[in-house]
Amino acid sequence: MDARFNLFDNELATKFAKRFANAGMVIQQSTLPKSTQELVSLRASQINGCGWCIDMHTKEAAAAGEAAVRVNLVAAWRESTVFTEAEQAALALAEEGTRLADAHEGVSDATWDQVRKHYDDDQIAALVALVALINAANRLAVIVHQKGGSYEPGMFAAALS
Repeated sequence: MDARFNLFDNELATKFAKRFANAGMVIQQSTLPKSTQELVSLRASQINGCGWCIDMHTKEAAAAGEAAVRVNLVAAWRESTVFTEAEQAALALAEEGTRLADAHEGVSDATWDQVRKHYDDDQIAALVALVALINAANRLAVIVHQKGGSYEPGMFAAALS
């Protein structure tokens, strides 16, 4: 199936994307580790079935030096030995924050306690904002059937400059 609509070829969508990307810059410039940002974005995108975002975040992670084994095991992080306790807490938050409709409590107290154990307030703010932002990005791309496969590292930033 082809993309329904080109978000990068519409003036209003481009204006929105630039503002959306600016919100993302706040997270990128935070002290939340870049590797955690990519892993969280990748996991939420996997859950949401967003090919465009999975393509983007796997390639951006690789370009930033992330080990292939870690990128490949994000979908099965609970059954892996390659993630730190802090990363596991972030991945759990990403999953529970993405699957809000699946659980009456949303993010569990146990997950929240683990996040609090491993991250400071600024990193938590960035992590919560990241989960919200990647879920919004997933929805934009899935709604218009933006396909994965053609993304090149740095492409999104270049398209918005």
